[in-house]
Amino acid sequence: MARTNPARRQTLLDASIEVLAREGARGLTFRAVDQEAGVPAGTASNYFPNRDALLVQIGNRYYERLIPSDETMAKSRGPLTRATMTELMTELVERISRFRTGYLALLELRLEATRRPELQTLLTERVHADLDFNIANYRDSGLPGGEDTVVLLYLALNWLILDKLTLPGIFDDQRSAELVRTLVERAIPAD
Repeated sequence: MARTNPARRQTLLDASIEVLAREGARGLTFRAVDQEAGVPAGTASNYFPNRDALLVQIGNRYYERLIPSDETMAKSRGPLTRATMTELMTELVERISRFRTGYLALLELRLEATRRPELQTLLTERVHADLDFNIANYRDSGLPGGEDTVVLLYLALNWLILDKLTLPGIFDDQRSAELVRTLVERAIPAD
């Protein structure tokens, strides 16, 4: 049965991310997903009962694909300094920027979430979990500052990524890296 093939499901979700990023929410149809995935017509509808279910699963898949490497996770659990935080935040901006279509699809999902409560719940829970994880990690690091430091970095870096991916002529990679360093230095008080 098609619905039990996890590789095909991931292929369909990855294709959905591409369609959503390129065509927007209105262009996300089962037919468009099937075409993007290169599968027979009707395949996506065998895996997802409706468009709302597909949107929710796209949100889950986006976050699966952005899981940091083991090396990055080890750095985030090790002793944190302003320099380590700068390195981690730079890696985050680069990782998200490399998955441009994923981030653009996430923006579409966030807009759709204003009209779809289940999607809003999923995204809200996911962002809360990420923030809670990062706040706990930061608190355990012993660095000065607290919850507001993490929230400020989250807000500022999200906007930097948005500009970098939607208006790439504003900040090149070098300037983005400089801005990340400046953000970390200003958000984290000196020892």
